[in-house]
Amino acid sequence: MSAAGADVVEPPGATDRPDRSDRWKDVAALGIVAVALLLPVIGLMHYQGPPMEEGFMLAFPEQILQGRMPHDDFLHLYGPGSLWVLAGVYKLFGTSLTVERLVGLLQHAAVAYGLFAALRPWGRRVSTSAAVISVVVLIGPLGLSAMAWNGALAFGICSLAVGTSAARRQDDRRARRLLFIAGLLGGLALLYRPDLVLAVALGLGALWWDLERPRRAPLVWGAVAGVALYIPHLIVSGPVESFRGMFLEPVFELRGGRSLPIPPSWGEVDGFLQRAGALRQTGWPLPMPAVSQQIFLWFALVPLSIALVVFAAWKLRRREPRSSRSLCFWPLALFAAALLQQALQRPDTAHLSWVTGITFALCVPAIASLLEGRLPSWSPGGRTWVGIGAVAVVLIAVIPFYPLRTYADLVGQTFGRNRFGYPITNEGRTFYFGDSAGAESAQRVVDRLQEEAEPGDTLIVGPKDLSRTNYSDAFFYYLFPDLEPGTRYIEMDPGLADAEGSGLSDELLDNDWLILSDAWSGWEEPNDSSGHGSEAPNRVVEDHYCTVEDAGTFELLRRCR
Repeated sequence: MSAAGADVVEPPGATDRPDRSDRWKDVAALGIVAVALLLPVIGLMHYQGPPMEEGFMLAFPEQILQGRMPHDDFLHLYGPGSLWVLAGVYKLFGTSLTVERLVGLLQHAAVAYGLFAALRPWGRRVSTSAAVISVVVLIGPLGLSAMAWNGALAFGICSLAVGTSAARRQDDRRARRLLFIAGLLGGLALLYRPDLVLAVALGLGALWWDLERPRRAPLVWGAVAGVALYIPHLIVSGPVESFRGMFLEPVFELRGGRSLPIPPSWGEVDGFLQRAGALRQTGWPLPMPAVSQQIFLWFALVPLSIALVVFAAWKLRRREPRSSRSLCFWPLALFAAALLQQALQRPDTAHLSWVTGITFALCVPAIASLLEGRLPSWSPGGRTWVGIGAVAVVLIAVIPFYPLRTYADLVGQTFGRNRFGYPITNEGRTFYFGDSAGAESAQRVVDRLQEEAEPGDTLIVGPKDLSRTNYSDAFFYYLFPDLEPGTRYIEMDPGLADAEGSGLSDELLDNDWLILSDAWSGWEEPNDSSGHGSEAPNRVVEDHYCTVEDAGTFELLRRCR
């Protein structure tokens, strides 16, 4: 065991710590990361977000501001942290798509700059390239949607960045304060996504192991303070409801309808949303495998990249047990290794991005470190370029459709090329839909509902066949803040809203307005979502609702008997 702090030893040439003469080089490196972040932003601000996921990240925090609690009053499958933060932001700046996406941008920036800071002992070239790779991989699947996973990654990576920096400090008093902050950030990551517990525990645990004994307590107490914020959530939402919402429903009730084959199918795309996304062809100048084959190869690269990173970190730890590089890289490697469960949970492009946005970035220092052990005569810059080149080959030649083509597409949209997103508006609120006909249909429904509904009326949004609640257009709740959700299933999932005894049919009997969508009727995946659940909600609609506006993709109904 190495004692971090005063006895940190640097191998000759291992780092290029900035001095005053290097300040402008640091500014330039940070600017490169900023450019990578900002190039697609204008395009993303007018891009279709995921209608359900981004819809509920707009609607859920507003429900909290109106006194309704997650898990108790509405279904929510993650921790409360992201909703609390967004509720506070919406309270200060108002609820809007722009505000929500700026929070999402901050989350992406925190991951990128957290990696930059954590890997700074490796030099600017390594830290900058790792940060840029994380941006390219992570920003595509859900755009700037302020999803809980990206927020949890941001807190987790920043926790390790602060903690490893503190461990290298000579000033014991300042180091202790920073270690408390590192632990706090790790606890906040779990407040966003409790399923990140293994990654946080391994990352901070590796850091704790390397600390001098007097420095360990602040790290632990910081983590305890962060996790303790679950206490007020359990009080307001209820311990039973919270346990069901964060553990029973997502782990045991949802998996059958959301899991995909492991490994992914070689000859066809398994995920419905990925099949829909593959229809948007914006061109790629180089030969590439079929999209289904790329997803298969991407999945295979997850454990390979993890093994590479962990092996390199272990070898470095043996070679340089007290160096700053080893101290920062070992916790990051273990943190990344524990992300594997996300890829196994549902190996679609979003979940694969959520893992490899970290593991691919860490492959750069991993490859450079292994080459250093084998080819010590090579220059540090040359070894780093090999690592960068290896990741570039993967992104350009092996899996280009996702994520590099998507990133290039988004940058092109920033500059007016092949724009993708059609606005649906209501009284100053806007959401973008990816299909012009669908957006026109939704706008007709919105205009009619705005004309006829009264404030305080209730609204339910769902698929036209309510026995298959695979997805929902939750953005409608955001567009109508004066209407109360008539259901706890703002987010709709197979095996939950369509289950026998879910309560959806009773909610429909007490509801005023109903928007049904045909956009997801073709949902087919090799899991339980392809079946049918309870028919009771469909019978209630047939017996008690009348059509007010049939606009094609979307239909507006009112309870009339």
